[in-house]
Amino acid sequence: MKKTILVLFLSLVVVSALVFANREIKKETMPSLIPMSIADRKAGLDQRKKWEASPDGIKYKEWEASPEGKKVRASHDKIRKYIKAFADMEAVVTSVTFQRENGKSSGPKWLIVRIDDEEYMMQFTPKEFQQLNNLKVNDKIIVRSRSAGYSPNHPYLIISGDYIARNNQIVFKRDFNQNNRC
Repeated sequence: MKKTILVLFLSLVVVSALVFANREIKKETMPSLIPMSIADRKAGLDQRKKWEASPDGIKYKEWEASPEGKKVRASHDKIRKYIKAFADMEAVVTSVTFQRENGKSSGPKWLIVRIDDEEYMMQFTPKEFQQLNNLKVNDKIIVRSRSAGYSPNHPYLIISGDYIARNNQIVFKRDFNQNNRC
């Protein structure tokens, strides 16, 4: 009886030591966040100022101050909390055939959706868009997005369509392992 208790106690000590050691190893291998130096911050700020002084930067700033730019910014503010939480957003499909002016037919495909009375764009590669072929105008879907972007070349806010479901069935789910989490 004493031997059994001793063996159980020693095995408990060994397992505890292994778990503790493994925890310490994981702490050491995690990359530490190194704050940017003042020189790095200044270099980044200088790069931004150079870009803002370029013709593209000036065009972007003008668009940002225009009514269209302000509308896009306001639409982003409406869904910011959903994007941050990667939460469900109820949407209605308004277009599955949208194409940018002067856009190539072999280029990216666009899905336009309405969320809370605002229009949003989602961009997909032609291969990804094949999964969305069953969607039609006025379909009600659930969208989850991890990010959004502005562009003076687009009439609406561009949100990433990372997850789309219709009638509680997943229609599209972006695989981040294939794209290096991009």
